[in-house]
Amino acid sequence: MTVRVLLHNWRDLHHPEAGGAEKYLVTVAQGLAARGHDVTFRTAAYPGALPDERTGGVHYVRRGGHYSMYPRALAATGRRRPDVVVDVQNGVPYLSPLATRAPVVNLVHHVHREQWPVFFGPRTARAGWWVESRLAPAVYRGNRYVTVSDATRAELVSLGVAADRITIIHNGTDAVAGDAPRSATPRVVVLGRLAPQKRVELAVTSVAALVTELPGLHLDVVGSGWWEPQIRAHVRALGVERHVTFHGHVSEAEKHRLLAAAWVHAMPSLKEGWGLVVVEAGVHGTPTVAFRDAGGPADSVRDGETGLLVGGGVEGHDSPELTAALRRLLLDDGLRGRLATAARGWVGRFRWEDTVTAWERLLEDEAGR
Repeated sequence: MTVRVLLHNWRDLHHPEAGGAEKYLVTVAQGLAARGHDVTFRTAAYPGALPDERTGGVHYVRRGGHYSMYPRALAATGRRRPDVVVDVQNGVPYLSPLATRAPVVNLVHHVHREQWPVFFGPRTARAGWWVESRLAPAVYRGNRYVTVSDATRAELVSLGVAADRITIIHNGTDAVAGDAPRSATPRVVVLGRLAPQKRVELAVTSVAALVTELPGLHLDVVGSGWWEPQIRAHVRALGVERHVTFHGHVSEAEKHRLLAAAWVHAMPSLKEGWGLVVVEAGVHGTPTVAFRDAGGPADSVRDGETGLLVGGGVEGHDSPELTAALRRLLLDDGLRGRLATAARGWVGRFRWEDTVTAWERLLEDEAGR
């Protein structure tokens, strides 16, 4: 059965601010196209991008900017005749059920309750949260939801989404452990978009606190984003410039080399839907330290087995709990070795092929309705 699928997401994988959510959706889109499905990916325009392009078997339509793309997508949806529409709700919903009689699937990686105040003033943050928490569940009340973790599923249920309408389809990985060597000296890696909610400054503060005890300690910051100047300023303020390297956006090969070289992967994010890099790091036996209340990491990291989860205790750019967990892993070779072995085994169960298969079955079921 060939399904005509229309995907809505604010970015594609080549957008300057793309991250793990885009990796997830593009992998699914291309996987579906490779299996014979007709996939259109509607997203925002950005400098250097073609307005219409077919690549990896997927038709990309790029129209509008960061905000204007939403009404444009809604208007365009009413003119198309897909079998299924997939809205990716990154805080702001597309509200496609208002414009089409086709089945609509709402993909939510994580709920943005904590993030609205990070980016906006009190009034706009309250309005944004109302749209996400009240308006969206009402508009999508008869539709299927997909999310990537038990944590997000629980949050959606708390917003009134019926549990039996939520399907969990995990992230995967196609990475394999190569022969890239582990660093001879302690290294911590942070990987992802450089944005305020990623809280890279917490990792910088931890490294600054540990360099006296571990003078060879180094932090690799991998990724790019508009928040980079603020992170660099924090590095300078703490005087740890020679202990931190900003790598920017890197190739897949270089990303995996850095993940394999690191002793520990730090994920100080305020919120994650799952944390794709947890799986990518685990392929190389690199354990993750993350926050327990960040949502998805509580599912992707098995505390004390494949990595460590820490409590809150964040004041400004400082988390004593994060620092203590990093110190514990960096100094305890036995613990780090045990977690590394378990991490390799744990992430082996998450494959992109299985992710695409789960999506294919769900979309075929929805189209059949």
